[in-house]
Amino acid sequence: MSDFKLIQQLETRLWSAADNLRANSGLTAQEYSRPVLGLIFLRYAEYRFSEAKKRLEAKASTRRRRSGGDIRTLIQAEGAMFVPDEALYSSLLELPEDRSVGLAVNAAMKALEAENEAIKDALPKTYTRFEDDILKDLLKTFAGIRFDLGTDVFGRIYEYFLNEFAKSEGQGGGEFFTPSPLVRLITQVLEPYHGKVFDPACGSGGMFVSSAAFVEEHNRNASDELSIFGQEKTGDTVRLSKMNLAVHGLQGDVREGNSYYEDIHRCAGAFDYVMANPPFNVDKIQKERLEDDKKRFPFGMPRNDNGNYIWIQMFYAALNKTGRAGFVMANSASDARGSELEIRQKLIETGAVDVMVAVSSNFFYTVTLPCTLWFFDKNKQEQNTDAKDGGSTDNAGAIASKDNVLFIDARHIFRQVTRAVRDYTSEQLTFIANIVKLYRGEQPDHTFVENHPDDNNDGSWSLDSYFPEGKYKDIAGLCKVATLDEIEAQGWSLNAGRYVGVAQGEEEHDEDFAAKLEALQEELEVLNASARQLEQKIGLNLSKILEAV
Repeated sequence: MSDFKLIQQLETRLWSAADNLRANSGLTAQEYSRPVLGLIFLRYAEYRFSEAKKRLEAKASTRRRRSGGDIRTLIQAEGAMFVPDEALYSSLLELPEDRSVGLAVNAAMKALEAENEAIKDALPKTYTRFEDDILKDLLKTFAGIRFDLGTDVFGRIYEYFLNEFAKSEGQGGGEFFTPSPLVRLITQVLEPYHGKVFDPACGSGGMFVSSAAFVEEHNRNASDELSIFGQEKTGDTVRLSKMNLAVHGLQGDVREGNSYYEDIHRCAGAFDYVMANPPFNVDKIQKERLEDDKKRFPFGMPRNDNGNYIWIQMFYAALNKTGRAGFVMANSASDARGSELEIRQKLIETGAVDVMVAVSSNFFYTVTLPCTLWFFDKNKQEQNTDAKDGGSTDNAGAIASKDNVLFIDARHIFRQVTRAVRDYTSEQLTFIANIVKLYRGEQPDHTFVENHPDDNNDGSWSLDSYFPEGKYKDIAGLCKVATLDEIEAQGWSLNAGRYVGVAQGEEEHDEDFAAKLEALQEELEVLNASARQLEQKIGLNLSKILEAV
């Protein structure tokens, strides 16, 4: 059985146990979520701490004398938090019967914060609200989590619980947690080796963790190479993000604030990398408060009631002169008309739009929504005709220039994990990322697929099969480099399907119809999410009325 399915079974089992206990706690999902995630965090912190200690002991055994430095510093240098004895999860499992479990867990959280400045005031300390029997059952349930299954098990479980809690509370329309395969693909294309990384809608910090993993897999120290900056509109999510960073041995400047109205990090021109999954199709933004901010919104406000092009401008403006951005966006933004088309044209004419990747539906856990990955690169050069003709340059074979955009139609590239969920094998993900590298004239990078072996890697997405000469070429149905003139002829559309076409032998289909159908599906998903939210509010209000009668 694949790691994905093993982890999925684990998630379901953990959630079922946790939700049953919630039903007996008398607490709402919101009141329950942070303490539960806090316990998972404590369990994972001890796992990382133990693994770091083992590595240190192995290193010490190969030397005559142990290296200097205090244990806290050495553990943190291994990418883990220092966990004092009183904060060990395993100690909580062995508490005497006469000890208050709630008080002991609160004390463990305080002790962990005291040793790790990065999570100061981030951990929940409300465990005395739970009955001891409920806490004991939760501790036993989470003790069974196997963090050695695959990679980033903590992130997967964390994301799953956040999703389930969000559904319980009524998830806001247009807000969907980012699937880890898309986060990894964005990271592989951006190549954040060194510099300042910014996510103005950072959620639980998954983009930062993925960036750090990329750096570590390329044999560098993430803490030395990356500076992390995040913003998130709710305080609880900011605390979750800090916890997620800390448990991965990272530090960052993550602050609470609404990114539409609060420019906390003075972001214009400040960052080397911007990564984000903003909420889609947000309405009722107070644009009159933003229209004078030409630094963050240089192309003006869209006249329609939709926030997509407010976010897109924010990402573009936050990059420095050599910066790159990668973000998830609603499909409809690629073809939007009216004032959004005018903004898109200005953006394309800057030459910074680098790559567009159309993604299949069913990558999100909770909705079937398809989406597009957008990539900007402000360091693209003027068109190099020698390179395009195969001439000798520093980046021999490079086609990327300010005069063109690479479109990849990856809607047919996926692994069907369950009936409702798709993802990428490491081979598929590496294949897509390496198409971009060929377009840039870079050597293919197989680090990810080598570090993440997968039973489903069967060689069918080998780069050599599609690009036998080791150079980029347009392939019908897969990829196409379009010039700005070609994009203008398509009404400044950034819809990959308009350029890539279909492979030989495949049935031709109407791209306009497909785009409209996808836009309608997107709208339906958002409306369904809003309907679920309203249904819960109505039910809650009816209950209050009935109680008062």
